[in-house]
Amino acid sequence: MASTSGIWSPFETADWRKRLAGVHTRNVEDIRDEEGVVDTEIVPSSLSGLVPVLRAALAIEKENPRVAYLCRFHAFGLAHKMDPTSIGHGVRQFKTYLLSKLEKEEELTVKFRTRRGDAKELQDYYLQFYEKKIRDGEFSQREEMAKNVQIAAVLYEVLKTMVAPRSIGDKLTTYAEDIEKTREQYERYNILPLYALGVKPAIMELPEIQAAMDAIFRVDNLPFSVIRARPDVSGDDSTMPTEKLKKANDIFDWIASVFGFQKGNVANQREHLILLLANMNIRNSAESTNQLHAETVEKLMATIFKNYKSWCDYLRCESNLWFLEDYDKQQMELIYIALYLLIWGEASNIRFMPECLCYIFHHMARDVYKILENITIHMMSIDPVQGHDDEYFLREVISPIYRVLMQEARRNNRGKASHSNWRNYDELNEYFWSNKCFHDLSWPLNFKADFFRHSDETHETARRGHSQATIGVYKRKSKTNFVEVRTFLNLYRSFDRMWIFFILALQAMIIIAWSSLGPVGVFLNSNAFENVMTIFITYAFLRFLQACLDIILTWNALRNMKFTQLLRYFLKFVVAAVWVVVLPICYSKWGNQSLYTYAVVLYMLPNIVSTILFFLPPVRRTLECSNMRIITFFMWWAQPKLYVGRGMNESMLSMLKYTLFWIMVLISKLAFSYYVEILPLVGPTKLIMGMSIDNHQWHVLLPENETHNICVVTAIWAPIILVYFMDTQIWYAMYATLFGGIVGAFSHVGEIRTLRMLHSRFQSIPRAFSQRFWTGRDRKTKQVELDETYERNNISYFSQFWNEFINSMREEDLISYRDRDLLLIPYSSTDVSVIQWPLFLLANKIPIAVDMAKDHKETDDDLCRKIRSDAYMTSAVVECYETVKDIILILLLDEEERLLVSSICAKVERCIREETFVKEFKMSGLPSLIDKLVKFLSLFLQSADGKKKYQIVNVLQDIVEIITHDVMVDGHLFQQTPQQYHAERKERFVNIDTSLTHKRSVMGKVIRLLSLLTVKESAIIVPQNLEARRRITFFANSLFMNMPTAPKVREMLSFSVLTPYFKEDIVYSDEEINKENEDGLSILSYLTKIYPDEWANFSERLKSDHLENDKELVCLWASCRGQTLYRTVRGMMYYWQALILQCFIEFAGDTALSEGFRIKDYYNKNKKFLDIAQAMADLKFTYVLSCQVYANLKKSKNPRDRSCYSSILRLMFTHSSLRVAYIDEIEETKDGKPEKVYYSVLVKGREKYDEEIYRIKLPGPPTIIGEGRPENLNHAIIFTRGEALQTRDMNQENYYEESFKMRNVLEEFQKAHSGQRQPTILGIREHIFTGSVSSLAWFRTSSVTIGQRILANPLRVRFHYGHPDIFDRIFHITRGGISKASKVINQSDDIFAGFNSTLRQGFITHHEYIQVGKGNDAGMNQLSPFEARVANGNGEQTLSRDVYRLGQRFDFYRMLSFYFTTVGLYFSSMGGATIFGPPPTLTMTGAIERHQWFVFAVETEILDQEALMST
Repeated sequence: MASTSGIWSPFETADWRKRLAGVHTRNVEDIRDEEGVVDTEIVPSSLSGLVPVLRAALAIEKENPRVAYLCRFHAFGLAHKMDPTSIGHGVRQFKTYLLSKLEKEEELTVKFRTRRGDAKELQDYYLQFYEKKIRDGEFSQREEMAKNVQIAAVLYEVLKTMVAPRSIGDKLTTYAEDIEKTREQYERYNILPLYALGVKPAIMELPEIQAAMDAIFRVDNLPFSVIRARPDVSGDDSTMPTEKLKKANDIFDWIASVFGFQKGNVANQREHLILLLANMNIRNSAESTNQLHAETVEKLMATIFKNYKSWCDYLRCESNLWFLEDYDKQQMELIYIALYLLIWGEASNIRFMPECLCYIFHHMARDVYKILENITIHMMSIDPVQGHDDEYFLREVISPIYRVLMQEARRNNRGKASHSNWRNYDELNEYFWSNKCFHDLSWPLNFKADFFRHSDETHETARRGHSQATIGVYKRKSKTNFVEVRTFLNLYRSFDRMWIFFILALQAMIIIAWSSLGPVGVFLNSNAFENVMTIFITYAFLRFLQACLDIILTWNALRNMKFTQLLRYFLKFVVAAVWVVVLPICYSKWGNQSLYTYAVVLYMLPNIVSTILFFLPPVRRTLECSNMRIITFFMWWAQPKLYVGRGMNESMLSMLKYTLFWIMVLISKLAFSYYVEILPLVGPTKLIMGMSIDNHQWHVLLPENETHNICVVTAIWAPIILVYFMDTQIWYAMYATLFGGIVGAFSHVGEIRTLRMLHSRFQSIPRAFSQRFWTGRDRKTKQVELDETYERNNISYFSQFWNEFINSMREEDLISYRDRDLLLIPYSSTDVSVIQWPLFLLANKIPIAVDMAKDHKETDDDLCRKIRSDAYMTSAVVECYETVKDIILILLLDEEERLLVSSICAKVERCIREETFVKEFKMSGLPSLIDKLVKFLSLFLQSADGKKKYQIVNVLQDIVEIITHDVMVDGHLFQQTPQQYHAERKERFVNIDTSLTHKRSVMGKVIRLLSLLTVKESAIIVPQNLEARRRITFFANSLFMNMPTAPKVREMLSFSVLTPYFKEDIVYSDEEINKENEDGLSILSYLTKIYPDEWANFSERLKSDHLENDKELVCLWASCRGQTLYRTVRGMMYYWQALILQCFIEFAGDTALSEGFRIKDYYNKNKKFLDIAQAMADLKFTYVLSCQVYANLKKSKNPRDRSCYSSILRLMFTHSSLRVAYIDEIEETKDGKPEKVYYSVLVKGREKYDEEIYRIKLPGPPTIIGEGRPENLNHAIIFTRGEALQTRDMNQENYYEESFKMRNVLEEFQKAHSGQRQPTILGIREHIFTGSVSSLAWFRTSSVTIGQRILANPLRVRFHYGHPDIFDRIFHITRGGISKASKVINQSDDIFAGFNSTLRQGFITHHEYIQVGKGNDAGMNQLSPFEARVANGNGEQTLSRDVYRLGQRFDFYRMLSFYFTTVGLYFSSMGGATIFGPPPTLTMTGAIERHQWFVFAVETEILDQEALMST
């Protein structure tokens, strides 16, 4: 019952304070009130339901403090009800804080308490709030309305706790019911407000969105589901009904009710699928349509289920993608797609196991088909189907598999245990590559299956059952298909063909050099040729070694292998052993030469067949990918049957290119090794072996004379042999540099590198830009392209983007205002007859032309030829003349004066046409005329208030006087009119229009004309900032590179950007940038020293905006020069801004080209187009920041953590398209004990809060099973959208001008490369922006330029390095994600994404016409740990199954590329550090010194060692 005052007070019951007093561990004073927001920020995770109540209290506090107090008191009551004993983490402290605050507010707000009591006060306020802000606020902005609805709902909940239901009243009840209905319209949303009514956002008006929604929301023919309630406490005998019918609103709701998916997952994937369908539907129709095309759904289905169908074919089981003849096929397709997305969205860590997801979908798809089949059988009535609660799928399917992962993660002892002792992600996923999964796991999942057992139990234990105590010994689980064993022998096992080739080549070269017959003569001598033929015996021994290693290194996996695999290993071992015996026996009987020859031919027969297939890539690809039993049987001996690693062959052209590359490398390497390393040592070796040594020392164990001085010979040959195996890396580096330069030249890289080059080619840049980007009109023929109108349109279109580019650099403080003005292009040049180029191209052209003319004594033809030889000078002269004419004519109000000026201009133009200008005009008067024009224009600019009118008149009269007397030969004739005008000179040109100073168009002409006349030669070298120059020249050069033509924005591929973040710097604080180190140097002082011009530009900007004392802007300026998250987010949001600009110009058409995009009036006049452009940008682009510790930062007391949280929140407020995904850890009470529950949460910024959009429960902590960064990316990837995904680290940035090219680069996914294959990863060029401040960082740029270029073409072994690359998102989310996360083994998680893509028949390219910025470690103390981590990760790669399979499945030459660009690079560098030379005493021997070739060989060894150390 309510108290007489309408509310019971906690201060009326003293036991509350007694219970809480003296037990809190956190002082109330420690919880500082930061503008009131702290109430919601310090709410413990177990009391998260209080956040809406506290936010409502904060929102109405200023308007009605007493009602706000009542809301907070209601929150206090809820907190006690949710956790009565305060056992949750931080609950007791929060209650103490809230109680203390309520005590203070009771005293402060009691004066606002009316005589009628708090209940009546709350009722009145609720009525007032509803009528003013809900009923009358119908046309408020959606965000404001959603907040008001939420507050009203909270107020009603508080009211119900204070007033009995019968006392509330019908009016209030009606209002509450209306608010409850209205809340559905204002549900929190990510991109699409699906349930919005009334005025909808522009994105919801797009026909493609409507078409996708109509298809997904059509569920009339689907049955209801019966949901059986799951009691919270076992043995619950409640009388409440345990079953209820649930009606589905759409396909996702129906699937969720049947299989038990979470609401957050359903909402997330619903929007995901709608956006996918809308984007794909746009490209399937020339015009907008409200119909979802059948080919759209079919294409999406084929893309998503390609891996599933391939998996079914591999296991030779029938796909469960069945369709009923009498049922809507499109609806069934959408149901299957939605089902897979829901499985994937809730799979958590199991997303790293793509074939496990295929297994789950396989059985659930069958269940769906059975349900729909029952509907078609019972057409007259649709019976309800059995449904499940929201967490059924998580609880019964995902959590058991997750527990297996967690158990294995515990066994790895945080990465310290041997890889062979536990099963990683790949290991568990490959369990589903065998039919065993169907028989063992079955469906529903059999939790007694071997897969779920952590250890193999003894037969006795299994026989007695789990109910009794376990007796027996537990053994570790066997591995599957592969065992990661830490040994250097992995290098030989993975790349055995390469080592065998080098060993056999070394043996042959030594034999040839020892025979002294030379490479040709050895084939003519039978004895020497006999010796060379022994290489096949060596080959047999090496193959036997490989067979032994295969068995030894996979011993722990043999128990899980099929019989056919075991038989293959056994037969390989037996056959290799047989040949080891047979070939030496046949060789020993060399008298019967044909026997050994036949044996060799028979032994090499498999290699001969493999060589033939090497030259037939399509045939080899067909054989490898075929699942026909007969083909599998024949391929069984060549390679084991695996799901991945098949069909990786390149096209014939690509194969020929990298084969030619390696043939050249190997010829050079072998020739050098023979003539420089081996041959010079043969003579000295023979001499040493025959030399007698008498001065034996005590420590010599072997008598050298009896062993032919074998120890000395070994000491000489060992380093040479080591160099022989390592120096291929040097030859690769040399040829890679050569070929990289050639490929770059053919790609037009670096054709524009300097400002002079930019000047010379700037005239062709607008046309090139239009050809790449303009989608507003069709491409023209060559003849039309030469038309001046077409050229003007190109420049008008180009100027919109160029000027935005220049303005962005001014905002980044790379250029000054002066540089900006010189670089800008006028938006429209229709007022003059020539093209108006930017002023930096026309600098000093007018003064030079005047100097040429004033001393000219020859004919008009000579003067015109000199001026027209420079196109920019011609343009400047004509523009100057026509602009002066236009300004004077519109300035004069008297018609006769205007006629006088027109007649003078007519005279000038006639003389130019008749080539009599030099005769009719005196050129010596031009300098004084220019001086007067400059003075006139300067006065015009200074007379904005009209006070200098008379000075303008005087100068104007002087100008006319100079023209008629000093320039024109017959100028005196123009002083008289036909009416014999006798007025005085001072009375002329007095009547002028001073209002022109307020017209923007006129003042723009005046400013540009004044600049044309006054800008000197120094303007040619703008911009002065080196970074601005680099960006401008690269952008201009890229327009002439091999770049696809951009589609319209609405037809482009949609994409997302995903950035992982932990606790790195976001924005530098004022304290951080001004704190001095031990050398007395602060961050700010250091940055101002290395970026002095940018600091000057920044100071100029602050001064112009009157913000000189704004410390926050200084911090932002410093943050944009460091490797901060702020810099990264700012760059990524350039994508969104660029899409808006591009889409706006497309929709506005030619009218958009006449004015600047940034003009305020232009926004107002074209608001409709701007809304559509923003909607299209939201449809095409999503940016997600994966900050797994965001919740911890929010609740932390650490000042740095609080600063990080505030900075992230500010970023969300600044950028409306930014989303933050984090992992929320909440304590829930279960059986009286607190239990941690984990959620993936997506939030966005709204006003001064973060607004939760989706919350998806996880089976457990997601980031402790594998490596941190890939797990961080994996939990957030479900919130990304689109068909492409770009992953960007927080040490990377983006450039505004490069954002224009995103449409172009995404078109690469649509192009067929290397035959008919489309790319799955697009490599992007990186610019190391820290290279300007660190020579170490600059040195590493070679790995991201020529190195990446040559890896992609011609070597075809580029993988994924770093995180600027663009992924085919659908391809990768159905194949394990964009990285691998197994502990330690996948330490270099990024490159494993490339390995995985290649093994699954993906194709990776590299494109240099677009660039991103990246910061590398600049100091040795930073670089050394980074290199150590990379080297350590490379060492782990050698143990991995991915490297082994790539090394075995690549053809020989591609395998060489793979080795020398990954693990071989580090192994060669390590080997180069161990090279040693021959004994120094030996080199002093006179007989040896006479062999100059020996000395040369030793010196070459030293040089090779230095080269290896530097590669």
